[in-house]
Amino acid sequence: MDAGGTSRAAPGPASEPSEVGERLRRLREARGVSLSALARAAGIGKATLSGLEHGTRNPTLETLYAVAGALGVPLTALVLAPGDPPGSAADVRGAAVTATLLEVFSEPQATFELFWMRVQPGVVQHSPAHAPGVTEHITVHRGVLRTGPGEAPLVARAGEHVSFRADVPHEYATVGPEEVVANLLIRSPRAL
Repeated sequence: MDAGGTSRAAPGPASEPSEVGERLRRLREARGVSLSALARAAGIGKATLSGLEHGTRNPTLETLYAVAGALGVPLTALVLAPGDPPGSAADVRGAAVTATLLEVFSEPQATFELFWMRVQPGVVQHSPAHAPGVTEHITVHRGVLRTGPGEAPLVARAGEHVSFRADVPHEYATVGPEEVVANLLIRSPRAL
């Protein structure tokens, strides 16, 4: 469902796996990080990371965030080619969350990524820590959401807003049987 409430066709994972893999490889090499070192930093297997770089594995939202966090880049650095409009990125999916990129805003100090997010009931999605200083800001439109750091989750109902530091492991889940529909704004500070 898009921001206007219209259903969207269910595209595959973020962009084509080969495009995501190529962006990932370029970012890793530009930082002078080995495949093994990045896999360790992201907490994923070296074979998984190699498969992502070669476009033979479909990345999940959790894996993309783990790699983006380890590289210190926003998620859109992996799923969106420079110059492409945000709407050209396919939905990204995790265990419970499906996120549609609506817009990317850049300022000298930070990048802001705005997503339309749906959280399916009955599943808890555990998200790895993002890069240092990243915060998430969520406005719930439908349902009841439990989110935030696992030790201190926050609850928001339709019409409510929550914010938290996302540079620690955090989670997303519904409270009750209703799907959650929300906007997610991720603020990623730029390295100075």
